[in-house]
Amino acid sequence: MLPCEVRRLGCVPYARAWELQRQLATQRAADAIPDTLLLLEHPHTYTFGRKGQPSNLLLSEAELEKRGIAVYWVDRGGDITYHGPGQLVGYPILKLGAPTTEEGRLPQADYVGYIRKLEEMLITVCARFGLVTGQLHGLTGVWVQADLASRCPHCPPAARLAPAKIAAIGVKVDARGISQHGFALNVNPDMEYFNGIIGCGLAGHAAISMADLLAEPPSLSAVMDEVVRQFGRIFDRRMVEVEEG
Repeated sequence: MLPCEVRRLGCVPYARAWELQRQLATQRAADAIPDTLLLLEHPHTYTFGRKGQPSNLLLSEAELEKRGIAVYWVDRGGDITYHGPGQLVGYPILKLGAPTTEEGRLPQADYVGYIRKLEEMLITVCARFGLVTGQLHGLTGVWVQADLASRCPHCPPAARLAPAKIAAIGVKVDARGISQHGFALNVNPDMEYFNGIIGCGLAGHAAISMADLLAEPPSLSAVMDEVVRQFGRIFDRRMVEVEEG
């Protein structure tokens, strides 16, 4: 069983975490470090992926500045998403295999299989806290069906009509076969910030959190512990905690 180091970083500005990912990916490609899982929070941030549409950001520059929200265009897949305190973000830096296509990319089946494993891991984590979640055909992420989402007392009407997203996934696998970016699980963030975007470009689907659905939401630390356990199980890794500082 290959080792995977776990680094719990606390709340890290997005740009700093993005640069750290690039550094670690280079080290992983050279086998200078083992596979690594970064677990952290971000200050209030919107990020656009490679398929991002500016029209999916609903706030003006003045509103963004007033509310202290940073905006980044990044090299992951997908459209726009939100990161902020109370949301658990995970960045796996994994050596997934040598790219075999002429473009220097991981085979599509392996790339999609990696995303499906991330979804499976997060679905299992949610189940450990009593939440039934699942995949949605044709869409990436982890979803709560409308009948469960409709029980959320603070959710918009859209949550009562269609599946709501509890975890977003957007990844990059570089030409060396190393993964970057990853997943964001809504544990107990301020969900009002999702009103400033059309999340992932999906106007018909609301965002939802564990706190919206549970009378006593778990701590971020408890969810982090479960993510480590389930990540190790599903990716067949021996998880090794690394002390920061």
